[in-house]
Amino acid sequence: MKKQLNTDAITNELEGSVFFPSRTKKPSSHEPVEQKDRDTTHDTAIPRYHESIHDTTIPRNHDTAIPVSEEDMIEAVRKAVKQIGKEPATQRLTLEEKNALRAIEFTYAQQGIMTSGNEIIRIGMNYLLKDYQKHGEQSILAKVLYRLNS
Repeated sequence: MKKQLNTDAITNELEGSVFFPSRTKKPSSHEPVEQKDRDTTHDTAIPRYHESIHDTTIPRNHDTAIPVSEEDMIEAVRKAVKQIGKEPATQRLTLEEKNALRAIEFTYAQQGIMTSGNEIIRIGMNYLLKDYQKHGEQSILAKVLYRLNS
């Protein structure tokens, strides 16, 4: 029997942190709005009664669907991380970052959920990429990069 991951509990735990702030901002009136008659060939279905269905921005690159809600964001990140990464990469972490990754791995291992530092880093990276695709200069990535370079 495969153990099911409780995404609501994880989302609640991570929401409001530095890396996963809560998002309540609606698109401004000058952003394009997606029409209701959408293409149904995407792998991620949007709930029928979702409140932001009319506030969805149309992606410029139609090959990449931009998540419209937190649940869509989680599903998009899950799908990206589910794919086996074959490209090697090296990153330099501080001792504190490495210890935090190990602590997260240990916490989930205690719950019977196996993860790795690599998987956690890929989740974070994919979240940042999706957030940047959706929010551009208002994304967490853009804001941090701006502060790093000011």
